[in-house]
Amino acid sequence: MQTKLADFIKNSPQGQEADAILRSCVHCGFCLATCPTYQILGDELDSPRGRIYLMKQMLEGQPITQKTQLHLDRCLTCRACETTCPSGVRYGALVDIGRGIVEEQVKRNVQSNILRFTLRKILPNTAVFSALLKAGQIVRPFLPNNLKRKIPLKPKHTKAWPASYHPRKMLVLDGCVQPALAPNINAATASVLNKLGISLIKAKNAGCCGAVTFHLNAQQEGLDYMRRNIDAWWPLVEQKEIEAIVVTASGCGVTIKEYGHLLQHDQVYAEKAARISAIAKDISEILHAELENIERLMNKRNVATDKTKLSFHSPCTLQHGMKIRGVVEKILIAAGFDLTVVPDAHLCCGSAGTYSILQPELSQQLLRNKVTALESGKPDQIATANIGCLMHLQSGSTLSVKHWIELMDDQLTRS
Repeated sequence: MQTKLADFIKNSPQGQEADAILRSCVHCGFCLATCPTYQILGDELDSPRGRIYLMKQMLEGQPITQKTQLHLDRCLTCRACETTCPSGVRYGALVDIGRGIVEEQVKRNVQSNILRFTLRKILPNTAVFSALLKAGQIVRPFLPNNLKRKIPLKPKHTKAWPASYHPRKMLVLDGCVQPALAPNINAATASVLNKLGISLIKAKNAGCCGAVTFHLNAQQEGLDYMRRNIDAWWPLVEQKEIEAIVVTASGCGVTIKEYGHLLQHDQVYAEKAARISAIAKDISEILHAELENIERLMNKRNVATDKTKLSFHSPCTLQHGMKIRGVVEKILIAAGFDLTVVPDAHLCCGSAGTYSILQPELSQQLLRNKVTALESGKPDQIATANIGCLMHLQSGSTLSVKHWIELMDDQLTRS
């Protein structure tokens, strides 16, 4: 694609990056076939290729309108287009640049600004979110069913965190909403790793990965969350006390793996951010490397004849963002689960961070399609790898939806 960027951007680092990405696009249209919003709306401007044209026009100095903002807002940033693209177009990085410029130049209405501001201040703040969730759980019995399903029940049992005594140690991202919504996910992770001879530890002062705020186009605020995490983790990283930073929410994992890119022009944090990204691992990557040990643990027990039939939902951030495909499935099979075939497994469930709140109609349509696909194999329950997807899917399914690491812990605990 030929480009001629406008003076306001062409000599900046963002402009140079955007120009390189735009030039890599060859207009082939392969991305249209895997774009969830294009499949629903049928409008090319709601496809990656269409949005790339809109961003090209914007970067070349043409007027930026609410129409451009609308079509960029409708993008899930699922990055299925990146998986499909034969030219390796880094669409996710381009849309981050485009959205940042649009946010500066196109005013939103008061209602939209208030909603986005509220989400930015509540979701990344664990204490505030936890307090509001507890209040919601108290009034939950009195709410209509459509609202009741969106407020998860408090877990019946809180899993104990194993003591740290192994020489091998890894650090875990606590996250922002996950400790309140599903506190047993990281505890189950610690339990599984403990059985494999690895101690999982936390770092004080670490919190939200920055993804929520960054993708609400408050990008500098999002970068500040990233810097805070780097500061909290760096002493352990610098002294080589840990092997990896383990992430159990794939939406957070893909962001932390991109800290190095997002902070590459920060003279203070660039080198540290690159190091953090290099050692950040999704929990599936850790367990895949320990697969022989998992199989050994499983062989110690008498595996029941009737296996749990499981439908695994691979989040977009796992399969398209981090390019981790088939790994969780391999681990679950090794642990004795019977996996169903999920049609159109590459398509987004519609959660996409705050998308389910900001674009409810499109999100609900994607949710219905995804639940139908996941339930088509008649599983006993559904597993996923991201807290946002988990909550979203549970709101649309009568089956139990859990993080796959919790199911792994149950299997290994019985071994």
